[in-house]
Amino acid sequence: MDRVIEKKKWSLKKILPIAGGVGIVALIIGSYLSNTGSSKLNVEAEKLMIAELTKGNFQEFIPVNGVVLPIQTIYLDAIEGGRVEELYVEDGAMVNKGQAIMKLANTDLELSLANQETSVFQLQTQMQYTRNLAAQATIQYQNNQADIDNALTEAERLYKLNERLYREKVISEQDFKSSYNTYHYQLRRKKLVSQTLKQDSLTSLQQLNQMKETITRNQSTLALMRKKASDLVVKAPVAGQLTSRNAEIGELKNRGQRLGQIDVLSGFKVRADIDEHYITRVFIGLVGDFMIGDKTYKLQIKKVYSQVTNGRFQVDMAFVGEIPKSVRRGQTLQIRLSLGEETQALLLAKGGFYQQTGGNWIFKVAENGKKAYRVNIQLGRQNPDYYEIIDGLQPGDKVVVSSYENYGDMQELVIKKEP
Repeated sequence: MDRVIEKKKWSLKKILPIAGGVGIVALIIGSYLSNTGSSKLNVEAEKLMIAELTKGNFQEFIPVNGVVLPIQTIYLDAIEGGRVEELYVEDGAMVNKGQAIMKLANTDLELSLANQETSVFQLQTQMQYTRNLAAQATIQYQNNQADIDNALTEAERLYKLNERLYREKVISEQDFKSSYNTYHYQLRRKKLVSQTLKQDSLTSLQQLNQMKETITRNQSTLALMRKKASDLVVKAPVAGQLTSRNAEIGELKNRGQRLGQIDVLSGFKVRADIDEHYITRVFIGLVGDFMIGDKTYKLQIKKVYSQVTNGRFQVDMAFVGEIPKSVRRGQTLQIRLSLGEETQALLLAKGGFYQQTGGNWIFKVAENGKKAYRVNIQLGRQNPDYYEIIDGLQPGDKVVVSSYENYGDMQELVIKKEP
């Protein structure tokens, strides 16, 4: 037997669990869409800095500070130590080449100089005395030789006479042999005296030469000591201005200690400090410029100091062309140092956006100016004013360059303008 089945009705108890489940699913979907979809943020137009990209000349440069220095600086160091005895020139005064600046006193050096002078004088006196003795000995040997020559001549005459008489049987053999022996005796004496005289001459000459060499060495030492003594008077090696004088009367200075410096004022150079980040890109020949008043002047790097101190290294720059008349020693110049040639590039003005994006993306303003959305970009070179855009934007595009600090992970900005 069939029975009627009643249609079931939704009760409140059944509806509430289903509605709760649907709500949870909706929240999950909403959260997912919120994280994966396009998130927006309303921003007032007055708080944005918007820049338009342009095509123009670009030159990569860095700002550096340079200090004006004399073209050349000569340092004055104590060649010999001593006590400051006299000061002839005041600090800051102009000096000529060879002008005395100060005098040091060194008693030990002066005493050594006096002893050396005495030693040279004694050697010279001794050599003169030896020369006189040699001359007297030579005269004596020559007198002996003269006597022997005379005796030999007489012995030879008598020997030849007795030889003839002995052959004629006029004299005895005894007389002849006596004259013969006397003659040969005088010959041997002459030979010995000649050898002695020759040896004496050689000995005297050798002795005198040795003494001359000794005197020459001592005179060289004396000249060196006189030079050291003269160095106690500090003189200007070049003409210029005496600066940084570090000496007072009575002060004791050691050898090698800095006494001051002389600045050659015939020209100027500029010494600049540069961040070590650019050390591989800075080389001799790079050009920089600076302004004084409304006029621009040029500088060129002439020397690069490779030593890095506190994260910075130094370069010396020379003026190219005209030198400003108002430039002075110690003056600081703000220089734009060019790191490359000027070329055409797509330019983006610098702004605070870089701190949050690292230059990898930027908010591009829509054509209607009501929205700005994220686009990826690629930066190239940069200078203090502009970035070079390599990819991601076109000339005429407008972008937000102000800080993105409060934008978080927003994908889109809604630009609100006051009515």
